[in-house]
Amino acid sequence: MLRGWRRWRRALLWGALVALLLVAQTLLVLLTLSYESSRAQEQVELAAAEVAVRAKQLAGRDLQGLQSLLWQSRQDPRWRDDATELLRRTRPLLRLELRDAQREIQDSANSPYSAPLFVQIPRAQLQLETDLACTAALRHGSQIYSRSYFVPLPGGDGQEVLDLCLPQLRAGELQYFLVATVGLRQLLEASVPGELLRGYEISFVEGDGTRLARVGLSRGAGVYIAERVVDLPGQALQLRVDSASGRPQLIPNLATALVLGLSLALFGVVLLLARDGRRRAFAEHALAESLSFRQAMENSLITGLRARDMEGRITYVNPAFCKLVGFEREALLGRGAPPEAPPYWPPEHVDEYWRRHGSRVERWEAGQERQGFETVFMRRSGERFPVMIYEAPLVSAQGQQTGWMSAVLDVSGQRKMEELSRQQQERLQATARLATVGEMASLLSHELNQPLAAIASYATASLNLMTREAEDPQTPAMVRQAVTRIAEQAERAGRVIKSVHDFVRRREQARESVGADQVLEAVLPLVRLQARKSGARIDLDIEQPPPRLRCDRTMVEQVLLNLTRNGIQAMDPATPLAERVLLLRVRRAGPRWVSFAIIDRGPGIEPGVAKQLFTPFFTTRSEGMGLGLSLCRTVVEQHGGAMDFTSPVAEGRGTEFRFTLPADNPAGGAAIGRAPDPIPQETDPHATDNGQAADGVPRR
Repeated sequence: MLRGWRRWRRALLWGALVALLLVAQTLLVLLTLSYESSRAQEQVELAAAEVAVRAKQLAGRDLQGLQSLLWQSRQDPRWRDDATELLRRTRPLLRLELRDAQREIQDSANSPYSAPLFVQIPRAQLQLETDLACTAALRHGSQIYSRSYFVPLPGGDGQEVLDLCLPQLRAGELQYFLVATVGLRQLLEASVPGELLRGYEISFVEGDGTRLARVGLSRGAGVYIAERVVDLPGQALQLRVDSASGRPQLIPNLATALVLGLSLALFGVVLLLARDGRRRAFAEHALAESLSFRQAMENSLITGLRARDMEGRITYVNPAFCKLVGFEREALLGRGAPPEAPPYWPPEHVDEYWRRHGSRVERWEAGQERQGFETVFMRRSGERFPVMIYEAPLVSAQGQQTGWMSAVLDVSGQRKMEELSRQQQERLQATARLATVGEMASLLSHELNQPLAAIASYATASLNLMTREAEDPQTPAMVRQAVTRIAEQAERAGRVIKSVHDFVRRREQARESVGADQVLEAVLPLVRLQARKSGARIDLDIEQPPPRLRCDRTMVEQVLLNLTRNGIQAMDPATPLAERVLLLRVRRAGPRWVSFAIIDRGPGIEPGVAKQLFTPFFTTRSEGMGLGLSLCRTVVEQHGGAMDFTSPVAEGRGTEFRFTLPADNPAGGAAIGRAPDPIPQETDPHATDNGQAADGVPRR
């Protein structure tokens, strides 16, 4: 109970102290501000009174000069000189006019310090106020000021002026009028001392507050304002003085600053303690929220994250990484420092991975880590699988590198899809080869009939000779000769069957170095079968020595067989028998490429067929599959080459198909680079990049 009372009493004392300090500080500040405000308002009132007196004195002095000029005769030739001299001495006067009794201008003079007034608008249109002032001056028999009016000036500017009308009366009769135009801004400039211009905005205003003219280096703050009336003959001008300074500052003097500073320091300590407690609570809450958010985000990722220190020791893994390698988080943290390898490293690659870990800094400086690298990890079950790793350095708040952060992606699914796509492509190519062989079945049967018939004939002759062996001593030699012929014909039939077998069978894609002549020799037996059936002739034009290629031989042979068969078929229906010549040409196309050309003498390719020539499954033959040319272009592009055609070739007929393959360089590696640009078509204005088949038959 006593302790609670003391706590409350201490709180009451501190509360009373704080309240007294607040009251004292508030009263001190309010009194100081009130004093400063009163002082600033007094200064504005004094400035306004001073400017009003000076303006009235200046107007009276100008009036004396005008009266001396008024008594001169209007026929006096010195009037203009005296008027000009008066304008030069008196800056507020902008114009002097000498008018007759009918108020018509007889003579005038303009101030040398400003542009002439009535240039934009003639004087006759701006003398309403002047006429009223002259009428009033004539009625009262004394000088009268007119109301102010605005006079436009060249350049879009203008100023507010008023006219002073002085009538000249002799013996009670009006002689003439002297009209002086006074600029309000010039009157202010002449009336305001220089020290007032720096701290006040001084202006003539109308009753509604509209500014007629102002002077001063700065705009008024609108806090301390004083107004005075400048009485002129027949007119009163309202003068306003607006101080440029605003309300007094919160700390106007040193004593108030010291008291306020001590009080604020005391309050500041209390506020800092309270704010520190609040900020600590907020920070703890924000940290908990951030940790929860980061954990939720890491748990939702399918990308494995792994952090390692500079020695390679694992310091962090996310659930996706644990699921990727099949190990628990506790089994991975702290592992990986030499010589202990991480459990997901395959044993056969441990030495290589340690070397790569040691050169990580060099790879990072070279920019390789930013692009990622592929490697192999091992699951807990021992299964190896490919991963793509992207690494970046871990940098502390002090700017020092503390380790490496890795993003690990399992690419085994992608590799399986790539392998499946490759296998499907191989199956499609094998299907195309089988379709080609199926079309050639009749040719093969005709070709094999000849050696088989010869074998049968020689075998029958051998049996007949063996029955007469005792009668004729030359019979063994004749039997030997017949058996030799049987062997030759069997070898011939075997070569035909082997050519078809080598073409049809599936084989792994492998690049090898091979001569261009060897590739042609492999397909010529099958090409000649088709040529003999259609009565065509095969011509070879191979550069000597024959260039060598680095290619997949089986696929290139398929391309050549498809193109040559298409050329022979194109010449079959329409080309005369004597002109059915198929030319196979091989040339070097620079140091990196070898060019093949298959030229027929068919009728050419129609433009309508050319647009879809390389489209898969497009064909104009009922027995065709439409895969030949599409597969040919795919094979050539997989080798890095290009394929195109020209139709017609010469004399308005024929078609030439060209494709390029990489040459085998002297070092034995494949040439790397871009294939040469296709040969431009020379004669067919309708040919397109898609290529065409001879006589409208699509290449397959």
